[in-house]
Amino acid sequence: METVAPVESAQSGPSVPVSDEQLVAMLVERARSEGLQLTGQGGLLQQLTKRVLESALEGEIADHLGYEKHDAAGRGSGNSRNGGRAKTVLTDVGPVEVKVPRDTAGTFEPQIVRKRQRRLTGVDEMVLSLSAKGLTHGEIAAHLAEVYGAEVSKQTISTITDKVMEGMAEWQNRPLDRVYPVLFVDAINVKIRDGQVANRPVYVVMAVTVDGTRDILGIWAGDGGEGAKYWLHVFTELKNRGLDDVLMLVCDGLKGLPEAVETVWPRTIVQTCVVHLLRNSFRYAARQDWDKVAKALKPVYTAPSEDAATERFLEFQETRGRKYPAIVKLWSDAWAEFVPFLSFDVEIRKVICSTNAIESVNARIRRAVRARGHFPNEAAALKCIYMALMSLDPTGKGRKRWTMRWKAPLNAFQIAFEGRLTPSNN
Repeated sequence: METVAPVESAQSGPSVPVSDEQLVAMLVERARSEGLQLTGQGGLLQQLTKRVLESALEGEIADHLGYEKHDAAGRGSGNSRNGGRAKTVLTDVGPVEVKVPRDTAGTFEPQIVRKRQRRLTGVDEMVLSLSAKGLTHGEIAAHLAEVYGAEVSKQTISTITDKVMEGMAEWQNRPLDRVYPVLFVDAINVKIRDGQVANRPVYVVMAVTVDGTRDILGIWAGDGGEGAKYWLHVFTELKNRGLDDVLMLVCDGLKGLPEAVETVWPRTIVQTCVVHLLRNSFRYAARQDWDKVAKALKPVYTAPSEDAATERFLEFQETRGRKYPAIVKLWSDAWAEFVPFLSFDVEIRKVICSTNAIESVNARIRRAVRARGHFPNEAAALKCIYMALMSLDPTGKGRKRWTMRWKAPLNAFQIAFEGRLTPSNN
């Protein structure tokens, strides 16, 4: 352990090296013996933070003036210390009052605690993290007051979270890769108050890169119900950002969506989510018959080929068609977008047969949105969703899992699509 301070013995006098751990233990023991709390208002952590900040500020002004405090070298230098001013800043351990030094020339610009700065950066990060988890501005203010004894207004919290808008605009317009193996698309309804509270769709596009990682390409707020026309607008924007080729696009079966995809990327295969087809099938069956319907449809979507799936579906139509004509029509109408995955091997099948990959992202978004109830405007809704997306994988473990999961499917894509995923194309 690196030694940090020598301590004189009261009896013998020689200096004894003290390690970091010993120094901390001494501070904690002294705080306890004097009845001082470790945390909270006036606690040891606040006092240490005050000492550290003031020491750093003293170091800054010494560098600025060119001499240490009380140093004779400062005589006749033309500039000198001129006392200080008290200032309270909000830190991770609560509000701390520090003395900021000044110089007679008024040229000193502190960096640790800048002029007019009332919060250290850790507080801003804390507010953004709490907001990303879905807490309202009022709840964040209450949390800071309860835990840190700091009074932070809702307006201040709004100002902090508004800082992400610049980053969001840059993120939303960033250049994209030339090709992606798979796009997953979906829309989430969000309540926005524009005159009156109404559901508005927010469109989300998630891609799997050629390296097997997850990439959210953007979010868009629509002006009505989810529609293929708006999806065409989204796809066109993605193409303008550099996305020229998509091998497969997985969706929930929205009518008109395949035509929108074909307009922008003619070679892209559109795959309807099998899970959505099953869920929609249950709408036309009594609850007690759901297990029977699921069991009868399983041979259709697990068939080894399109021909085999057609035979199994005809059998379902013969045995269940009279009782469930609406289910037969549902699958017949979606057949062209249902069968593409049956032409591929199992490695590709298991990753494109559903939109489960984007559902986990949607779940995080819904959790953040549900906590807010409704939003005053479109910008507030997009800001909340953006912060939720940016906090999806804080440890990076999710990225590693994605990469491992997609290694085999990407090799299969490389063969099935004749080299459209080669690095030179990316």
